[in-house]
Parts: sequence; C-alpha cells; structure tokens
Amino acid sequence: MFSFQKPVSLFGGTKSLERRIDEFLDKVTEAGLIFSRAVNLYLDKGPCEEFEAFLQQGAEVEQRGDVLRRDIETRLYEQTLIPELRGDVLTLLEHVDNVINIYEANLFRFSIQSPTIPADCHTGYSKLTETVVTSVESLVMASRSFFRDLNAVRDQISKVIFYESEADRISTELQRKVFASDLPLANKRHLIYFVEHIDELANSAEDIADEISIYAIKRKV
Repeated sequence: MFSFQKPVSLFGGTKSLERRIDEFLDKVTEAGLIFSRAVNLYLDKGPCEEFEAFLQQGAEVEQRGDVLRRDIETRLYEQTLIPELRGDVLTLLEHVDNVINIYEANLFRFSIQSPTIPADCHTGYSKLTETVVTSVESLVMASRSFFRDLNAVRDQISKVIFYESEADRISTELQRKVFASDLPLANKRHLIYFVEHIDELANSAEDIADEISIYAIKRKV
C-alpha cells in the first residue's frame, strides 16, 4: 500500500489569510490577462479607446493588489503568525506585487508614447508578450505551492526558468529584426525600448522564483 504525504499549508488553519493570499495571487494572473489582451489589441488597432479601457482595468487591479498585500502584511503581524518566516513571506509578497506594477507601467508606456510597431514585428511582440505572461503565471503557481505544497515548488520554478529563457530568445530575435530593418535609428531604439520592458516581466519572474527556491529550502530545514 502506498502512503502519500499530505501537503502542509504554511498557515495551518488560518483559512481567512489563505483566502487573502489566493485573492492577491489571482490579481497577478488577472493583470497578466489584461496585459496580454491589451498588447494584442494595440498591435491590431493601435492607440484606441478599447486600449485605454484595458489600461484602466490594469490600474484597478494594481490598486486592489496593493490593498490585499497591505492587509496580508497587517494580519501577519497582528496574529503573530510564522515569526521565523514572516520576513521571507513579506519580501515575497512585495516582489510579486511589483510584477503587477510592471504590467501596469508597460501599459502606461504604450498609452503615453504610442509606438508605431511595423506589421512584420507584430508576431514577435505578440509571442514575447504571451511568453512573459506564461512565465509570470508559472511564478504564481510556484508561489501558491510555497504556501500550500512545498513538493510542487520545484516543478513550477522549472517552468518559470524555461519560459524566461524562451522570452530571452524571442526578445533577441525581435531586436535583431528591428535593427536589421530600414527604420530610422530613433524608431529602432523606441521599438527596442518596449521589447526590453516587456521582457523585464520574465526576468523579474525568474528572480522571484530564485527567492522562492531559497525560502522553500528554509521551510524544509
């Protein structure tokens, strides 16, 4: 007969706090979905009212994420939970929250600067966007696993690393394509600026995944 080790939640029976953390991580996923749809809409239609509506949605998600993060932090201190890991958890929440900020900041860049993206680069921008969002979603799953099932953390972190590498590959190809074009240098630099800032999402996801790896080891010790 096989025996299975039941996943152990970091917060034990504190269900209300678990729900808050789940809701917070849901906001990261929601921000990614909004970002993906907004970028693809921009590629299809350029600056438009629909894009601005996505921008507003992204701002609302960012605000809600901030509220949830602060509420979680307050509960951790008021209920004197996991004092030996509290610093790690607070740092993790702060860094994950920053990913939502990066999503929002990128949407504002598109809205304010209105880059003209050549049609032959649309596929590259779309693939890069899809890949970085997938990387962040893998980070979300790694974060959920850290709180609920340490045994699943490693697999999710592997996915973060894989998609970050894919994002780097797509980013490099796209930058080569841009610089090989006949566009004026100023236009090339503007396009590369957006490539780099989109790619920043996957880089941040990998950095946070590295932190989770360390935190998970500390939990097992």
